[in-house]
Amino acid sequence: MDKQKFDRDLICDYLARVRFDKEIRLFYRNRKVLVTGGAGAIGRNLVSVLSELVGPDGRVIVLDNLSAIKGDSPWNLVSAQNILFILGDIRRDADVKRAFREKPDLVFHLAAFFANQNSIDYPEVAASVDVQGLIKVLDLSVFCGVDRFVYASSGCAIYGSYPDLPVREEFISMNMTSPYQINKMAGEMYCNFYKHNYDLNTVNCRFFNSFGPGEVPGQYRNVIPNFIYWALAGKPLPISGDGNATRDFTYVLDLVQGLILAGHHAGGVGNNFNLASSRETRIQELADMINKLVNNTAGTVQVGRRQWDTKDRMWASTEKASETLGYSPIIRLEEGLERTVEWFRYCSDEISLSVDFPPGMSAALKD
Repeated sequence: MDKQKFDRDLICDYLARVRFDKEIRLFYRNRKVLVTGGAGAIGRNLVSVLSELVGPDGRVIVLDNLSAIKGDSPWNLVSAQNILFILGDIRRDADVKRAFREKPDLVFHLAAFFANQNSIDYPEVAASVDVQGLIKVLDLSVFCGVDRFVYASSGCAIYGSYPDLPVREEFISMNMTSPYQINKMAGEMYCNFYKHNYDLNTVNCRFFNSFGPGEVPGQYRNVIPNFIYWALAGKPLPISGDGNATRDFTYVLDLVQGLILAGHHAGGVGNNFNLASSRETRIQELADMINKLVNNTAGTVQVGRRQWDTKDRMWASTEKASETLGYSPIIRLEEGLERTVEWFRYCSDEISLSVDFPPGMSAALKD
């Protein structure tokens, strides 16, 4: 089986299990949908699902600069006749206007300067992408009469350092510890502004610790792809702190489910939603699961805690998304990890060319 068939089988299996109702399928049928950041870890899975939903007479437009995969071609995207890939940057007017010339009905804005440490190292670049780039896309969405604008926010960023658990949408904190967190908060505020001032139908979706097929490991990436990469290489997994910190790890296609629902339901407009698994997992437990899954006997090693990482626990309530959108995550962590390891093995050549661990950047990466 090649990686294209593997990807399609994953999508078809998920769609068979989640069973979007007829109203949702008819809503997306024949639509034109723009996905910024569509070649990234979450975006490429969203694009694959949208490709199935819009059908042969619809179109999915992908605008991406390929920063997530550090390559010069979108190998991370499934190949389909109804997917149009545009190599471009949301900070460049010409690139954004090129995407909007396709006259999208809906926009899913996933493009971002990912993530916390990256934004700390390059705060001006982070602001130019996450704030100025967002404003360009919002402006053209208003100008072109887009029906719905779904913004990819971050629950781990938005809720600051000390939320009550499980964290709910009404919690507000300005205790931000990285430019990435600040920019995601600003992004929600700009979406709210465009809803209030220009009647753009915006929805803010707050992701929690996404993982799954599609994310290339690297210095600035999430813990799960990095753990899998090191475990497959037979190396000990570096854990910041004592390993008792928890996170709400959410399988990428469950996040995509939430995005699809947010793009459809009228009750989502002008609202904020947590998209998560609603399950709390210790980092040490996660590392042990991955080591066992790939038969890595190197164990784990403790490293210094990152200065911006001030949350000991994270666990989200998805009650609001469930009641308003019908959101229901269906992939448990164990199953999601198995699928992600499979993807790593199918795409090992491409991953080895795209992986990005610059020397001397982090003590957590030393042999």
